[in-house]
Amino acid sequence: MSNNDDWQSKLTEEEFRVTRQAGTERPFTGILLNEARSGEYLCKCCGAVLFEASTKFDAGCGWPSFYDQTDSENVGFREDVSHGMHRTEIYCKQCNAHLGHVFPDGPEPTGQRYCVNSVSLTFESDDKEIVKG
Repeated sequence: MSNNDDWQSKLTEEEFRVTRQAGTERPFTGILLNEARSGEYLCKCCGAVLFEASTKFDAGCGWPSFYDQTDSENVGFREDVSHGMHRTEIYCKQCNAHLGHVFPDGPEPTGQRYCVNSVSLTFESDDKEIVKG
């Protein structure tokens, strides 16, 4: 998909606001925050595999958090200086969807905390149940 009209027809208003307009969902509201089953987290917009459940941890920040990405071809980084802060945005390299931000305060082995908007993800459990954030 290439334009906003296409994305607006595919996504809910909140999914569009977060993934296409770099919004943020309210903390502690995402359906995937407390998901604890094994499986994969995919981009809500294009289905690219982003994170493995085995790298998810409870950061206490209110958003699903991971200490590593699954495939460096699918998660990109760019500087974000919005809202008077200096952060590193993470986005889907396949469709340019905004995912959240990464911070250098995560657990080992990477020390990274990928703080992801639940609404930007789809979870596929190992038993193939699909849960849309």
